[in-house]
Amino acid sequence: MRATLPQHGSDWTALEARMREYAAGDVDWRSGRAAVYVFHAGEDVLRVARDAYALFQSENALGPLAFPSLRRMEEEVVGMGLDLLHAPEDARGNMTSGGTESIFLAVQCCRDQARAQGRDADEILLPRSAHPAFDKAARYLGLRVRRIPVAPDLRADVAAIAAAVGPRTLMLVGSAPCFPYGLIDPIEELSALALARGVWLHVDACVGGYFAPFARMNGAALPPFDFEVPGVRSMSADLHKYGYAAKGASTLFHRDAAQHAHQIFSFDEWPAGGMTTPTAAGTRPGGAIASAWAVMNYLGVEGYREKARIVVETRERITREIAPLGLHVLGDPRLGLLAYGAEDVDIFAVWGRMARRGWMSGLVTEPRAIHLMLSPAHAQVADAYLEDLRGALAEVRASGESGRDVRARYA
Repeated sequence: MRATLPQHGSDWTALEARMREYAAGDVDWRSGRAAVYVFHAGEDVLRVARDAYALFQSENALGPLAFPSLRRMEEEVVGMGLDLLHAPEDARGNMTSGGTESIFLAVQCCRDQARAQGRDADEILLPRSAHPAFDKAARYLGLRVRRIPVAPDLRADVAAIAAAVGPRTLMLVGSAPCFPYGLIDPIEELSALALARGVWLHVDACVGGYFAPFARMNGAALPPFDFEVPGVRSMSADLHKYGYAAKGASTLFHRDAAQHAHQIFSFDEWPAGGMTTPTAAGTRPGGAIASAWAVMNYLGVEGYREKARIVVETRERITREIAPLGLHVLGDPRLGLLAYGAEDVDIFAVWGRMARRGWMSGLVTEPRAIHLMLSPAHAQVADAYLEDLRGALAEVRASGESGRDVRARYA
């Protein structure tokens, strides 16, 4: 039945009670029961993100003349991101509403720059493990996507991508890391290919952009993946993931100002005066910008390094302790994501048993595996998770059940 607007308003106490009732069936992410959708770095970080958002919740970044504070905070956030990702001095960037918008704008800039150069190209080549946001962008922008099977190590197969490059190839894509497996694609090899063929290389670091730099500072053996690789033309990196900001905050970075110029929309052919926007949105929530700025300054390098250390150690512990259970991790993940499968049981059935115990996580279909995106909060519940995993495995092995009724869903 369709809802209708009530004739009379309700007081906040009653509304809050109803909202909490609505949320009774939601996953208890604050207690570390979710390994997808939410990145929980602790109550103190959550409070900073929330309070900063509330402080600027009504301000609108569409109007930098009215709200120069938001312009300043965005510029500082972008500057910090460019610095972390080894961008050259002429690099530019903006905050966006999320990874999908960042990727959309990167594809749009690539298309428009190619058109300005007289190139008739409309094809994006990417590994099968790349995010669906590229397909979404291509659908909106009238482009084509070709997904290339990954190599045996589950990373981008550069040789196969090279064989697919043709005169209509517009963009190559690598992930740092990809979402399904948590693996960093061979960006240096993709860079060499992009430079040799004269095509744009975008690195999707939506997950790793604000994690990998700090993991590397902590000693993690990570391959080059950012602007220090010369063929990388653009990067997307989400602040509302491992940047721990409030939802609605990502960044898109360009190697140079000329490239970034294709992202800017300007219009002056109507009665209300000139309008210039750097992203797809008109109104841009000030709270998202303020939250990202506040959390980045609250944590600083030392704070982010500590959060990265906790997450990496938790991932290493889970990897180590599931091996004796007859489970195996896919590939060689080195950040905060992992996917694990089994040979003797249907891992989707195990996922179902874990879900009934209150654990929310993702699934991978190629090959079938349980997907975990770890946050600092998971360090406190690793013991409970592993204990329940042992129980779920024992039950599935005893019953021989299948997970044929379990459907993998990213959203």
